[in-house]
Amino acid sequence: MKNKNVNIKNKALNPTVAKLGMVSFFADVASEMLYPITPIFLTTILGASATFVGVIEGIAEAVASLLKTYSGIWSDRILRRRPFLFAGYFLGAISKPLIGLSSTWIGVLSARVIDRTGKGLRSSPRDALIADSVDASARGAAFGWHRGMDTLGAAVGPLLALLLLSFYGDNLRPLYYWAAIPGLFSVLVIFFVKEPASGRTKSEASKWKNPLSLWGEFGGEFKNYIFAWGIFSLTNSSDVFLLLRARQMGFSTAGVIWLYCAYNLVYSLSSPYLGKLSDSIGRKKLMLFGMIMFAGVYVGFAFAGQLWHFAFLFAAYGLYMGATDGVGKAMAVDYAPSRLKASAVGILGTVTGFCTILASTMAGLLWDHAGEMWPFLYGAAGALVAAVYLKVLKKI
Repeated sequence: MKNKNVNIKNKALNPTVAKLGMVSFFADVASEMLYPITPIFLTTILGASATFVGVIEGIAEAVASLLKTYSGIWSDRILRRRPFLFAGYFLGAISKPLIGLSSTWIGVLSARVIDRTGKGLRSSPRDALIADSVDASARGAAFGWHRGMDTLGAAVGPLLALLLLSFYGDNLRPLYYWAAIPGLFSVLVIFFVKEPASGRTKSEASKWKNPLSLWGEFGGEFKNYIFAWGIFSLTNSSDVFLLLRARQMGFSTAGVIWLYCAYNLVYSLSSPYLGKLSDSIGRKKLMLFGMIMFAGVYVGFAFAGQLWHFAFLFAAYGLYMGATDGVGKAMAVDYAPSRLKASAVGILGTVTGFCTILASTMAGLLWDHAGEMWPFLYGAAGALVAAVYLKVLKKI
């Protein structure tokens, strides 16, 4: 029996990882059918400025970021993952129609905070559950496959939005009500997810610690990696600015959604392969490749003058995400003590989110006061600095 369990854990795609992929698929169908239209909803229907779009995203991500670390620590302490998934995905599902009911940007902000609260509760325990379910030699492939399923939902979601727009036209509010259905499907699938035995007793569980004191339990490799990723995240603003840039260049609402769908499709198809590749060639190489590609794509967004340029840029941006998202989480787990898997992913998420708040706020201010090209040049510069720092590090 013991050998059988080892064999299962050596496989990147086992029942636990597969079902978690389905959970994320349905959740992302719900989220991503709305993501490309929300900045349009805010700016054209509710009259919010680009600065307010950045502030809304920043505050919402702040909530998610703070909770990612605390939910990770809590999950490691009680040796449970599933309760966090139930609560997190349920909050995400019910937040969608609340945006559609909003008549001001404050209402949208409140609903986004509920949605990001759910994300903050579920993300770290879910990623730790993926790591618990596979052997370290298959970790990159498991995270890559999960991100692929997650992003396949992000490709299907915009297609559903296009279908619904063909019935509702410029009336965007009904799309937020329809999005609750796949969101609730994601909650349903969690009932069929089983947690593997942790192999630890309650006495061996991680004691509750605040993030500052917990930081001292991680080694130099983890800390250097988090610092490098933090540099990058300080200039990596919300993707809503990519969508606003396409809209500003003349794309219709449907055109923006098609671009976003193409990005997610490339992301979905490349993530499993690149995650598996990181298991063999090393994650640092993939991360450097992704950061350099990000810089090139952002320079492209700054200077793109033809509509066809955006199709290429969104596809290349999907390749960058495939090389960094799942791989980045696997790196965090690689460098963490085995008893602190959820905490490690939580710290990564918290650093990313809080840096993104600053990046999104700065991007909004640059957009409104300096010009549309400057948020992208700012992002490209940060990616190159982070890549250089990551490259010269010896202890990572």
